[in-house]
Amino acid sequence: MRVDLLCSGSKGNCCLIRSEKAQIVIDCGSTKRHLMQAFKAVDAVPENTHGIFITHTHSDHISQKKIFANIPMYSYCDIGDVECPVHVEPFQVIGIEDLRIQVIPLSHDCPKTAGYVVTDGSQTLVYITDTGYLANSNKPYLKNANYYIFESNHDVAMLMATNRPLFLKQRILSPSGHLNNEDCAKNLTELVGDQTSQIILAHISQEANTAELALKTTYEVFERKEISLEHITVRAAGQYDIETIA
Repeated sequence: MRVDLLCSGSKGNCCLIRSEKAQIVIDCGSTKRHLMQAFKAVDAVPENTHGIFITHTHSDHISQKKIFANIPMYSYCDIGDVECPVHVEPFQVIGIEDLRIQVIPLSHDCPKTAGYVVTDGSQTLVYITDTGYLANSNKPYLKNANYYIFESNHDVAMLMATNRPLFLKQRILSPSGHLNNEDCAKNLTELVGDQTSQIILAHISQEANTAELALKTTYEVFERKEISLEHITVRAAGQYDIETIA
């Protein structure tokens, strides 16, 4: 299984996943120009996609859905103007060729937000962004995956120092907001296992975080919990950088 995180952040999100028999996409945010260039850069074309999986309907996750207009679109939430979307439910498993995709309900200020667990039978990816917290009841589905793309959205002190209005700061900090660096790392310490080889910290705020700080916090929390990261590669995704797991 090959995973290409094509963009990640408040200006757009898209993840391409390919197996021997299937190609799927999680979210389709960003600009048309960036997505088309990113697909070309990883030697892929949108038309070969077997299914697109939507996390929620904020524009940074669905703005380029027209690119995938003729491709089955799977969603827990109501997408609105999409003809015949495939509605999915929490913990449902969808089979597409040799891939199995499980729906994980999340807590965000957009009704019915989802994350996904994707496996080809030998490797497993956990994709979790846009959630204020991770329910303990969901964690058994996420343990000991090979790969994690996981939200590390903001540093609390940096967020509070921004010029954003107070109501927006409170929304981000709320249980229906976004995971901060510390909470991201704490959750990951409960999830990673001996099969885990790569973590990509995702949806990093450009105003209230830095890649360096997200990484630093992750390593500090793992050290505090006395969990080794020697066998795990940890990276922080930039907004328009392509991060590949292969």
